[in-house]
Amino acid sequence: MYKTFSMELAGRTLSVDVNRVGKQANGCAFMHYGDTTVLSTATASDKPREGIDFFPLSVEYEEKLYAVGKIPGGFNKREGKASENAILTSRVIDRPMRPLFPKDYRNDVTLNNMVMSVDPACRPELVAMLGAAIATSISDIPFDGPCAMTQMGMIDGEFVINPSQEQWKNGDLNLTVASTSEKVIMIEAGANEVPEDKMIEAIYKAHGINQTLIAFINQIVAEVGKAKHTYTSCAVPEELFEAIKGIVPPAEMEEAVFTDEKQVREENIKNITEKLEEAFAENEEWLSVLGEAIYQYEKKTVRKMILKDHKRPDGREITQIRPLAAEVDIIPRVHGSAMFTRGQTQICNVCTLAPLSEQQRIDGLDENEVSKRYMHHYNFPSYSVGETKPSRGPGRREIGHGALAERALIPVLPSEEEFPYAIRTVSETFESNGSTSMASTCASCMSLMAAGVPIKKMVAGISCGLVTGESDDDFVLLTDIQGLEDFFGDMDFKVTGTTEGITAIQMDIKIHGLTRPIVEGAIARCREARLFIMDNCMKKAIDAPRPEVGPYAPKIISLQIDPEKIGDVVGQRGKTINEIIARTGVKIDITDDGNVSVCGTDPVMMDKAVEYIKTIVTDYQEGQIFQGIVVSIKEFGAFVEFAPGKEGMVHISKIAKERINRVEDVLTLGDKVNVVCLGKDRMGRMSFSMKDVAQK
Repeated sequence: MYKTFSMELAGRTLSVDVNRVGKQANGCAFMHYGDTTVLSTATASDKPREGIDFFPLSVEYEEKLYAVGKIPGGFNKREGKASENAILTSRVIDRPMRPLFPKDYRNDVTLNNMVMSVDPACRPELVAMLGAAIATSISDIPFDGPCAMTQMGMIDGEFVINPSQEQWKNGDLNLTVASTSEKVIMIEAGANEVPEDKMIEAIYKAHGINQTLIAFINQIVAEVGKAKHTYTSCAVPEELFEAIKGIVPPAEMEEAVFTDEKQVREENIKNITEKLEEAFAENEEWLSVLGEAIYQYEKKTVRKMILKDHKRPDGREITQIRPLAAEVDIIPRVHGSAMFTRGQTQICNVCTLAPLSEQQRIDGLDENEVSKRYMHHYNFPSYSVGETKPSRGPGRREIGHGALAERALIPVLPSEEEFPYAIRTVSETFESNGSTSMASTCASCMSLMAAGVPIKKMVAGISCGLVTGESDDDFVLLTDIQGLEDFFGDMDFKVTGTTEGITAIQMDIKIHGLTRPIVEGAIARCREARLFIMDNCMKKAIDAPRPEVGPYAPKIISLQIDPEKIGDVVGQRGKTINEIIARTGVKIDITDDGNVSVCGTDPVMMDKAVEYIKTIVTDYQEGQIFQGIVVSIKEFGAFVEFAPGKEGMVHISKIAKERINRVEDVLTLGDKVNVVCLGKDRMGRMSFSMKDVAQK
């Protein structure tokens, strides 16, 4: 027998089946929200993984195309690697749940979420988030939950709780908030310049809804939850810490980490490590956890310096941003480029423009999301942090950083009608020491402007960090955190936006939640910092989009034709359009509604292609004059091609004013002639005259 638990959530029924399927997993929740169905499982290994100093959590979000009645494309006809949306959803589930597992837990844990059916009114991502939390809470895996998640949209200024796929795509806010029973633990947002106070209102409205979900989960746990299993703790022995402090006093560790040069700090820690390895050479047990012990000692030192002394490792003030620099046109011949530097974080962004036909096609579970016109890609090579390893393509972190910077710029992009281009920006990380995703946002904004993309407003981003003490009101917010402060701090709160409002948020924390004063303080601090970056750095490099695209970028001319004339332009089996392309060297895209884009780099040839198209779609009237080429000569006259694939006949009597016996006496193949339209002859062909042109 299985049990079903139900509640009403945003006007729809959320139900959870427990012990119906997946009984061999540590925890399993068969989720239903409307007709959306997701199977969420939580499993853990029996023993800790040997030789690691981190919690091995893996989160998967599997999109099954049968969920929307599709057969996968390609030759194999089965789902392949995870889509970008699946990776981003996995990250959103991972971020709030990871801090709620014990810090000394080293057993492998996998949270798997399989989407089996999709109701467009109930987004499967939300159902998977709730399913992962419920499956873990009812399992025997140690977990300091439950937690819950709510999505918030906004249409015409009104909040929409758990919006449908269409509302999510077309609204002004895409906000996901995760909470425990006391605090907010994760925020992810994309927004159309939503003001800070409105964003805070939305966050805490979602937090309130999360409390009803947590009460629902607690009810499920009370009835069917398993007792949490015991585990082997991998905590560092306290006596090892005391022994380390005897060899390396706190003052020496503080001196080692107090530098703004990452390489110098790493060399100092390396020297300390070698000294301790020599001291503990006979104690294999301590040597096995020495690396983790040094890490925790360094972490405690940095946190104490910041929290008690307001002293940052690189000597900056709490609100101070690292030295800034920006320049554009760093790379020749590309369509647009910019470099943004903040301390030891440096991003070069390159912008590429192409016809709309080059936009990315998406084959996923959301029928409203079938293509992507703006693409931002982020690369993080090992040399950017002074390491060496082969490049294996983008990982989940790179995809997540790229998506965040992409989300930040989308609200300010011109419409397709205003700027009919597909746009790709690529952020190359030259150097990394904290918050490269926010540097990518700044660099890509300048790169777009340098490329002549008429963005509506400038966008900048910055990250705010946090160090907390023993109580909720004992905390320090840090503007522009560097890598060390990110590693050892409690929060990485990234906010992008314009002067008017927020365009994106991504919040990661390592503690069990944030109080409202921390959230409000971080959002306010990020606004102050991003305005400073725009005014004191970005605007000095480029303060507005260039009036036109660069010389190496394709130019696009758009025109609208009658959709019923599309077939005339394309021609039988594409003959007409291919002939236009062959003659002019342009690229032509036609949409079903009759929008034609002519793309090329030679303005003369582009104008010629446009003239061809206009000629083809014109409803020919008597008296119109055309220039054409003689393509065929017959005894009774000549055929003149006045547009690719379009011909008309000039009767022998209409070639010259005087009588001629043979067409060849006046015309030869390839001659360019001017003709006037006489209408259609008895056979329905266009009839032309050469001799009557002068009279017109």
